[in-house]
Amino acid sequence: MAQSFGNIIRAGIATVPLTEFEIIERFFAAPGPQRSDVCLGIGDDAAIMQVPAGHDLVSCVDMLVRGQHFPEDMVAEDVGYRAMAVNLSDMAAMGAEPAWATLALSLPEPDESWLARFAEGLIGLAREHGVALVGGDTVKGPLVASVQMAGLVPSGTALRRDGAQPGDRLFVTGAPGEAAAGLALWQRGLRVPQGPAARLLRRFNRPQPRVAQGIDLRGIASACIDVSDGLAADLGHLVQASGIGAVIELESLPVSDELAEVADPMQARRYVLSGGDDYELCFAVPVRGLLDFERRARDWACAVTEIGEICDSPGLFARVCGEIEPLEEGGFDHFR
Repeated sequence: MAQSFGNIIRAGIATVPLTEFEIIERFFAAPGPQRSDVCLGIGDDAAIMQVPAGHDLVSCVDMLVRGQHFPEDMVAEDVGYRAMAVNLSDMAAMGAEPAWATLALSLPEPDESWLARFAEGLIGLAREHGVALVGGDTVKGPLVASVQMAGLVPSGTALRRDGAQPGDRLFVTGAPGEAAAGLALWQRGLRVPQGPAARLLRRFNRPQPRVAQGIDLRGIASACIDVSDGLAADLGHLVQASGIGAVIELESLPVSDELAEVADPMQARRYVLSGGDDYELCFAVPVRGLLDFERRARDWACAVTEIGEICDSPGLFARVCGEIEPLEEGGFDHFR
C-alpha cells in the first residue's frame, strides 16, 4: 500500500488526520454489499474471488480527474456515484453482470466529511447492482478517483463492438444529449435548477448505467458500445471495429422534451450526436432478431429508439430527407 498521509498544519496547530488505513477501514471496508464469491476482500495485499464454471471474466477500469471529468465544485456524493457508474456502463456494453470493484483514490487531504459523502455515492450505487468493493489504494495527490471493475458473462456470450453486419438495425437507449446539455447549464453557473434544467443537470451528475438492458441484449445484439464520448464518436468506434459503416436517420434521433426546451433544434441535434457523458447503449440488431428484441425491450425501464442501419461503405453517414451524406464524428477526445 502507498505511504500514509502525513501531518497537516492548520492555523499553527499540528493535527494528525486520518491515515490511509483508517480511511480504508472507516469508509470502504464494511459498508458495501457482501458476495459469496469473495473469498478474501479488503485487508490483504490482494483480493481473491471465485469465477464460476462456464463463465468468462470481463474487466474494465475508468479514471475520473477533477476538472477534467467532473467540475471542480461537483458534490462528493456525485463524484463517488459517477466513479462507479462509468464502470457499470462498460459492464452493460459487454452484457456482463457486474460483480467486484477496486478503488484507487488520490486526495489532496483526508477530509472526513468529503470522504463520507463520496463513499455514500460510490457504495450506494455499488449496492444497487450487487457489486462488492474488494480492495484498492489511497494516496496523497490531486483529486482522482479510479475504479476497476470485473463482471461475469456465460462463456462466449459477451457483447462486443466487432460483430455488426450490413443490414443490421441501429438502436440507442434513453435520451442521449441530455447530459451534455446539463453540463452546459452547470458551466453557465446554474446550480439549483428548476423544471427541465433540473432533469438535464441530474442526467449529467447521475447517469443511469443500462446494466439490465445490456444483459438482455446477449444473444440478440450483433455489436454494442456505451455512449460516453458522444453518440456519433462511439458509433464510429463500433463500425470501425466491425469493418463496416452506418447510416443515421437524423430525423429519427431522440430529442427529449427537456432538451427541446433548453436548446433550439440544431443545437439539440448537436447535443444528441456529439455530447458525451450519457452512458447510454448504442447497438446493432440483425433483422432476424428484431421480434425477440422488441419483446424484451417492452419491459425495459428506459426508452429505446431505432436510429439507422449498418451499411457496406466504411464510415458514418447521415440521411436527411432521403439524401445521404458523410457525418462528422465529433465527440470528446482527451488529447484533441
